Amino acid sequence: MGVSSSFSRIHGNYRFFRSVSRLLKVASSRVFRPAVCSGICFVGVLSAGLVLFSSCSKVDRAAQGQTTGQQAHSVADQASEPVIPVAVEAARLGEISSYYTATATLAAEKEAVVLARVAGVIESIRCEEGDQVRPDQVLMTIGDEEYRYRLAQAETSVEDLQSRFERLKLLKAQKMISVEEFEGMQNSLKAAIAERDLADLTLSYTRVSAPFEGVIVTRHVDLGQNVNVGSQLFSLSDFQPLLARVHIPAKEFKRLQADFPVELVLESNKQRLEGRIKLISPVIDPSTGTIKVTIEIHEYPAGVRPGDFAEVRIVTERRTERVLVPSIAVVDQRGERVVYVARNGLAESRPVEIGFSHDDDTEIVSGISVGERVIIKGQRLIKHGSPLKILEERPGDGSDAVEHNQPGQADRPEENEADQADQAAPSADRAVQSQQQAGP
Repeated sequence: MGVSSSFSRIHGNYRFFRSVSRLLKVASSRVFRPAVCSGICFVGVLSAGLVLFSSCSKVDRAAQGQTTGQQAHSVADQASEPVIPVAVEAARLGEISSYYTATATLAAEKEAVVLARVAGVIESIRCEEGDQVRPDQVLMTIGDEEYRYRLAQAETSVEDLQSRFERLKLLKAQKMISVEEFEGMQNSLKAAIAERDLADLTLSYTRVSAPFEGVIVTRHVDLGQNVNVGSQLFSLSDFQPLLARVHIPAKEFKRLQADFPVELVLESNKQRLEGRIKLISPVIDPSTGTIKVTIEIHEYPAGVRPGDFAEVRIVTERRTERVLVPSIAVVDQRGERVVYVARNGLAESRPVEIGFSHDDDTEIVSGISVGERVIIKGQRLIKHGSPLKILEERPGDGSDAVEHNQPGQADRPEENEADQADQAAPSADRAVQSQQQAGP
């Protein structure tokens, strides 16, 4: 706008100069004196020159103002780029593994349903669901009066046959009885003893006991209930250790061995457990092409129970002395893996090649060196060359993070550069405003 106005003024001054020239010609054609005519001509030419010089000066100033305004806009654009607060962590050397992942249900190592071995009425119940029991601990009793009578009857029969057998032994010594008669009495006594022992065993079944150490999972009967042989009384489980059974493709079989470490993550609360491979099936399931692997978990929190779903991660390969960065530092940009590095107060985009990866760490094959500070917070908001302000720095060795910009502490050099960029933005805005005022 300023340049257009200046050219308009030049055009007007040119028209004024032409008018003065015409007047001088008229004056020279009259009877005016030559001196007067020369004076008028000098004054006219001088006035026109001054006007023209003034117009050209304004054009130069307008052009110079426009150039200054463009430079100010450029400075303002650079200074207006926001300083982005970030957190960084140093890349480190460490160990990382690859896993085969599957889903399994936790189960008890031992499970049993305790059945009634005699018929009768339940007289007492001595444990409840959730109780921890020892081997051979009495769980309940069944009415035993009938079975005591049977035992007494069997004992009487044994005593009778025993006395008869003793008399026959004396007669046999005197050769007063045949051998067949003596052996018949001997066998009858053995049968009576067996029946007595059986009656005694049956009587013991009226006291129901735990077959192994475990926890009462379910009580199936109530006090006073009449049960028969084979009736379910209790469900008992041994929770130590817990087991997880998974089916793994046969191609992974060569990498697996007994006692291999296994990681488990509970679906209910995302809690991590550690286990080991206990058994590997010697055969492949022909219908699925998989091998059954049994994992045992010896240590787990009190709230973990059989039936929980867990993600099972079996280590198939382990690598040591590898460059590791937090997995959240790796950004996917148009199909390319990128890690942003904080360097000299600016963000530097680094294409990387990754190896093994899991929730916490990712292996960097190339692109990042040990000790470089990778951005782990704020990386989604930056681009290559963005100014940074580091608010938190983690050493990468698991120790506590260091927070910057605390009251009374000096900023890092990159933070000072970011602050200077913030201060340059108002100066650029004032330069633009001055150019706009000089334009008209």
